[in-house]
Amino acid sequence: MEVDRWRSNSFSTRWRDACRTCSSAVHTAMTSFYRVKSFRRKGRAGMRKMACKRRVVHEESDDEDGNCLSPEDEDSEEERIDPAEDDVSEDAEHQTHPTGQPAKRSRPCRRSPSPPAGETETSWKTERDADEAPAAMRFQPARSPGVQLSSADTNTPLDLFKRFFAPDVVNTLCRNTNKMATKNATRGCKYKWTDVTTEEFYKYIGLVLYMAAIKLDRICDYWRQNSIFSFAYPAMVMARDRYRTISWNVHLSDPDKDQENDGLFLVKPLMDVIRLACKAFYHPRRSLVVDERTKVKPTKCGFRLFTLTDSSSGYIVDFVAYTGKEWYHTGRGLSYDAVTSLVNRSFLGSGYHVFMDDFYTSPKLFRDLHSQSFGACGTYREHRKGCPRATSNALTKKSGRGSIRWIRDGPVVFVKWMDTDEVSVCSTIHAAFTGDTIKCEVKGKNRTWTTATFSCPSPVSQYREHTEAVDSSDQLTRYYTTQHKTLKWYRKMFLHFLDIATFNAYVLHKELALQRQEVILSHKAFTEELIAQLCGGMPQTPPVEPETCDHIPVPVLVSDVGTVVSSGRRSCVLCSKNLGRKSSSTPWKCKACGVPLCLQLTRNCFQLWHKDQV
Repeated sequence: MEVDRWRSNSFSTRWRDACRTCSSAVHTAMTSFYRVKSFRRKGRAGMRKMACKRRVVHEESDDEDGNCLSPEDEDSEEERIDPAEDDVSEDAEHQTHPTGQPAKRSRPCRRSPSPPAGETETSWKTERDADEAPAAMRFQPARSPGVQLSSADTNTPLDLFKRFFAPDVVNTLCRNTNKMATKNATRGCKYKWTDVTTEEFYKYIGLVLYMAAIKLDRICDYWRQNSIFSFAYPAMVMARDRYRTISWNVHLSDPDKDQENDGLFLVKPLMDVIRLACKAFYHPRRSLVVDERTKVKPTKCGFRLFTLTDSSSGYIVDFVAYTGKEWYHTGRGLSYDAVTSLVNRSFLGSGYHVFMDDFYTSPKLFRDLHSQSFGACGTYREHRKGCPRATSNALTKKSGRGSIRWIRDGPVVFVKWMDTDEVSVCSTIHAAFTGDTIKCEVKGKNRTWTTATFSCPSPVSQYREHTEAVDSSDQLTRYYTTQHKTLKWYRKMFLHFLDIATFNAYVLHKELALQRQEVILSHKAFTEELIAQLCGGMPQTPPVEPETCDHIPVPVLVSDVGTVVSSGRRSCVLCSKNLGRKSSSTPWKCKACGVPLCLQLTRNCFQLWHKDQV
């Protein structure tokens, strides 16, 4: 009995010890698993630090292996591997759930707008908080702003247009077009071709502008003669087939030297000439706007045209064409490179104010422009790097119209304004709020519209003011756009250059007319006169032939003259008109119109009356 009891006690003891060992092993394994999972977030430095702590706890000397780091080395290694570690205390690392498992470390979301741990969140300020604008930059243009032409010269619309499309430039276009037509003829194109001349190419440009002003569905509709909407002018300038063959073969560069790997080679000869002309004949005033002409996104033709415009006149000072990723210069993105390519201090000078929309705006760009003595202002996108993401005292959907919030970060001030929707603008020129107000129509509770006054931040009001001129010029170019349906992208670029030259010539006309104190033509009248001069003058109207009577005058007797004198006679209409009561009576009248008229040897009222009716 004692032996059996000893055996049973021994077995139960061994079983209990084995269970304890397994439980301890499972607990150790689970603890190690969660610790490894937690420390993976901290990198290799945290793992090495934990390994050293484990060796110290178990009193296992690893000095011979040399794997344990000193406390100083641990700190330096941890900072080197991951300098932006999450600040978690040692007590928090070893906290466990009531179940015995280690607690998961709380980790802020990377997409959260909250600032990193250890930094205080910047609070948005209101319009009641004073803000001081950066020091004003001295405006030092490289040339005297305005037109760089003499007002004493004769500057007709054609003369101003030829400042951009000079005869030697058009002669080069004719030569390249003739080469392209010959090249296409060898490929089997079946159409009659004669070399185009400079005079004929100017007429072709005039017809392109004519079709931009008068819009029809198809090109051939301008030459239709059997329609109630037929136009005689295009046929007087050029035949339809001739116009179409020139359009098919227009080429801006030399076809024998085309480079397949250069995206801009096909348009670069003309583009460089137009850019130089835009810079040569006008120097912008202080406020500039960076904009894009190719509004359709994504562009089907594979290019984008960015422009630098004078906000006071709408004159396009410079432009650049983007054709692909190889166009990037600085590696900071398309929007950054587009602005820095256009805003050139060596050409412009310093102290300019550049306005742009949210596609271009970034804090990095604004600071770089400020370091080069250029002010900048524009709308911005909140997800851009460097833009504030503070939530304290921020605008909400319940914020009233006219509410203002702002944060200043060095020379850049970020402003949010509640209009019908939230507007975000940043600037290196203005203070956040200087007391500006705007008037808007507001719909009341009784569905009546009233005028209300709201506070408006200075960057917002200035941005709206300086971009309106560019928007109006864009409307004009879109209204008179010359975008024909063509498959060749470089021909569309040619039409863009034509639009730029035409509108810039009109701006030069306005500036020169102001200097001479002459009448300023409207854009429509200027375009009509330019078309007439390009096409060789106004059409000669044939002389109007005198109209004849719609009937043949035939005199007939009213009654027998030999009978009673007063029988059947009536007063002559012409004599009654000229002589009044002394009018004579006559037995004659017109057979067709029934008018009584005199028919005598001394007075032929019949002839005089019908002559006046012609």
